[in-house]
Amino acid sequence: MAPAVYKTTFQVRSYECDAYGHLNNANYLRYMQEAAIQASAAVGWDDARYQQIGHVWLIHETDIEYLAPVRLGDRVEITTWVADFRRVRSRRSYELRNQNGDLVARATTDWVYLNRATGQPASIPAAMIADFAPPDLATPADVTDTLRMSSSRARFPPAPPPPPGVYIHTHTVEWRDVDTEQHVNNATYLNFMEEAGFRAARHFGWSVNRMRAEHFGIFARRIQIEYRQQAALNDELTITTYLSDVKRANSTRHFIVMRASDGALIAQARGLYVFVNPQTAQITRLPHEILEDFKAHIAE
Repeated sequence: MAPAVYKTTFQVRSYECDAYGHLNNANYLRYMQEAAIQASAAVGWDDARYQQIGHVWLIHETDIEYLAPVRLGDRVEITTWVADFRRVRSRRSYELRNQNGDLVARATTDWVYLNRATGQPASIPAAMIADFAPPDLATPADVTDTLRMSSSRARFPPAPPPPPGVYIHTHTVEWRDVDTEQHVNNATYLNFMEEAGFRAARHFGWSVNRMRAEHFGIFARRIQIEYRQQAALNDELTITTYLSDVKRANSTRHFIVMRASDGALIAQARGLYVFVNPQTAQITRLPHEILEDFKAHIAE
């Protein structure tokens, strides 16, 4: 019987860090994706086998909570396991710990099993289910209680109607954005959204330099992404973003990614962000004037 748990370790490299010296948010997703690929290969389902049978797994939804920063040189151990199987979908859970054993992030990804030739969902083979996990798909006993994932699935939470002051960032898909499946990699969307968020802040008068002068930065606490369609090389994407539920120490930012040529919804996301003093690493309250500056950008 194949083990339910797979563990692998990554060491944070300098080019994976952001300007705050932390592992960039999107790189957590890249670590998770690599861990999932390794876990699949470890039970006999490597890329060559998927190529042979003409099928592939693609991520439909990601939900990640960032619990503590990870820095240059840190080692990140990822524990991952299959939480459930449905007819054409499977949920994988992850916990990420640093070299001290501290939990730094936890996440789930919902994967869809596709026929490569048609791009349509396909039934998951019984042999694959047997190889990936024990029959009861029980959550492993050696992970934290907070990571015992339910097999139930809720619909992606709807965003509130956009306010008049939405910000729209345009990006043309470049060669570096595309992975071996010939579409934009799931983690890359988080880079697009992060850029849109910072450009929106600057548009309303709050550049990164001004935030630093006011002794605060914006840090992700939880991000949920739903991938609806694939984007390919040279597609022009519009990333529409705005805020809701703005409080003095946190806010929710919404993202809608669409293809300009046909208006297709490519992905949508919502992120809970907290305001932190980069010097003390403590949560801080926003300057009062920022609420007025962003007024048109905040949904009711």
